[in-house]
Amino acid sequence: MKSSGLARRVAAFGATSAVLAAMVTGLAAAPAQAATTAKAGTASTAGAKSTGKPSIAITTPKASVRNYEGSCPATVNFSATIGVKLKGKTTVAWRWLHGDGSKSKVQTKKVSGNGVKKINVRQSLTFKGNVKGWEALEVLGPKSVKSKKSYFSVTCEGKGNDDGGLREADYDKVSARAWAHPDEYVGPCTPGDKIDFTGVIRVNSPRWVHYRWILNGDVVDGGKVKVWNSRKVGFGFSPRSSHRGWAVLETLGRGATESNRVGYKVWCKDDGGHHETKVSVSTPTTGTNHNTCAVGANATISSNGRGRVEYVWSVNGKVVDSGSTYFGGAGSKSVQLNEQSLSGDATKGGTVSIAISGPNNRDSASQSYAACNKPEPGATSVKVSVSAVHDQSTCKDGKGSTINATATITVNGAAKNVVVQLWSEVGGFSKNVTLDFDKAGSQTVSYSLPAAGTNGIHAKATVPGVGSDSSLATYGDHCPAPAPVEKDEKDAPKGA
Repeated sequence: MKSSGLARRVAAFGATSAVLAAMVTGLAAAPAQAATTAKAGTASTAGAKSTGKPSIAITTPKASVRNYEGSCPATVNFSATIGVKLKGKTTVAWRWLHGDGSKSKVQTKKVSGNGVKKINVRQSLTFKGNVKGWEALEVLGPKSVKSKKSYFSVTCEGKGNDDGGLREADYDKVSARAWAHPDEYVGPCTPGDKIDFTGVIRVNSPRWVHYRWILNGDVVDGGKVKVWNSRKVGFGFSPRSSHRGWAVLETLGRGATESNRVGYKVWCKDDGGHHETKVSVSTPTTGTNHNTCAVGANATISSNGRGRVEYVWSVNGKVVDSGSTYFGGAGSKSVQLNEQSLSGDATKGGTVSIAISGPNNRDSASQSYAACNKPEPGATSVKVSVSAVHDQSTCKDGKGSTINATATITVNGAAKNVVVQLWSEVGGFSKNVTLDFDKAGSQTVSYSLPAAGTNGIHAKATVPGVGSDSSLATYGDHCPAPAPVEKDEKDAPKGA
């Protein structure tokens, strides 16, 4: 997982702790600010004699209740003492620093005289829910001095309290868990993420969460995310030398917490001089899902040694997915492109590509994919009509007339095993046919039968799971009766 922002990226590429802290917090010390030291519960300004300005000492703030448990809202009071050693007069300015990153308003007080003058400062904070945090005091003038942090917690419990009867479970709870991948790196310490840290932030109700990553005591990454139930955050860094270290994911504000401490090891070395790690990728295997009109693919990445390999998937030249995998030694790994929906010209076919980047080389491969042939919708209705033509051309041969029947079957979608039946009203003549329709349309079925004994033809079409429709066609008389034969007079009976 990649970190974002200039400060994060510079931090990830081996900035010193001092520079890193200055970049992240934006509080690079100005020349006029003196360094602070903490000793015996107080913070004092070094070098006060050299500047001639009053020296400052601050006690560590004290909480009236360090670990409160009970009904809420709960008020916790904090107090501290500022000692000012001066000769003459000065104005002291201070403010409170809160564990969620916020600060109180600046307060001031004028003091005068010779020797040490003490200023007792206090603040009260009221909490409606569970809190883990700290308070510190910062003197802004005449010297810049910060006290040690005073840690405290508030745990709300029970019903019927001033919190409206809320139980502990009703308050926003935040938890964090973190891990490293890999947790041990052996190889060239060249630019590029070598170890990635991933964390999961969980909440019991949707909320915005401020978080930050602490790497070996320095803030190296952070941000603000909306968490509905759980959400992953992370960063990666490039070590510059062999070492052991740790990282912690912290959340700030209400319900502040921190994850487990994740340890890691780095051993910067080459591959022993035998060979450089080289990577390659196979030609992707693509597959088109015609039902959903989407394309997916998979490919095999191979490496002849240790190293991280990053890969990028593209469909028709457009990047659609990316990722990375780590090889502890020579081997092969399969990577997959989940199905990507196709639209427009992409449904007519195209190309899936994968490009990889290893410690010492790059490789790429492409493969075409089939056009999306989305199935026609299934039929929901069927219509049938039948016509009958009475053919009397064979009557003169004494064979009787013939009926030429034609049934037309129409469906509004694809259909299989459509049964078509044609039969005469009498005479026992019938014909059965099974048809398939790949899409909406019409087909015909013809049937010829003797006309004797009937004057009607029935047709019926049935679509499985949809229904059926029927039709009847009638026709005229059969062969006409023969004309009477006229007799000559000589043939008439005598006496007529």
